Amino acid sequence: MDLNEYLPLMIDASRDAGIEIMEVYNSENFDVEQKNDHSPLTRADKLANEAILEKLRETDFPVLSEEGKQVSYEERKKWEYFWMIDPLDGTKEFIKQNDEFTVNIALIHKNEPILGVVYAPALDKLYYGGKGIGAFKSENMDPQVELKLIKHEKGPTKIVASRSHLNKETEEFIAKYKNAETLSMGSSLKFMLLADSDADIYPRFSPTMEWDTAAAHAILRGLDLDVIDIENDRPLRYNKENLLNPNFLVER
Repeated sequence: MDLNEYLPLMIDASRDAGIEIMEVYNSENFDVEQKNDHSPLTRADKLANEAILEKLRETDFPVLSEEGKQVSYEERKKWEYFWMIDPLDGTKEFIKQNDEFTVNIALIHKNEPILGVVYAPALDKLYYGGKGIGAFKSENMDPQVELKLIKHEKGPTKIVASRSHLNKETEEFIAKYKNAETLSMGSSLKFMLLADSDADIYPRFSPTMEWDTAAAHAILRGLDLDVIDIENDRPLRYNKENLLNPNFLVER
């Protein structure tokens, strides 16, 4: 199977979702609701989900989406390949209107993310890639550039911290570094700070779901980076019975 053939479809799906998101973003009506877990849901989440599903129907792979219908573990554990999507990652950032939200689309194969697209429509930044393929970025409709990690040799250690989830464990982790600089960013753009070589470490000691990390994880694998489970020192696994991620760490 030539995985590269799916990337144009994923990119098109992310851009279609971005169009829907930006129409709501530039309007006066977000239609904010509260989900059962008390996280926000907007009209943009729903429209983006529909736009992505419309495109992905061209494939035979099933879909697991944050905003889609719940699929039992008994059913999905049999999936060899499937799409994992977060139509609007960073809904809180979207509501705050700080532009730091993304569309996340990943292709999962046997518990591993193999292709990923992360698109920030308000910033017009598109990242995509996968293991063995590399990682690429397109900005402001410019031609794609292949990302290459730049080795950190001097200066402060740049540590990524969530705007919404800076907790005691994260503060204690940062305190271990004598010369550290903290960078804040919303959504999957935190991972992309490492892909851009603008940050060195991203520790996460607060809850995330698999669809929050899968697409970015796939892109980082294109740079030979992995998102590591802090408990067992192994890469994050996907399509678990419980879709909640463990605490994790990414280092450039």
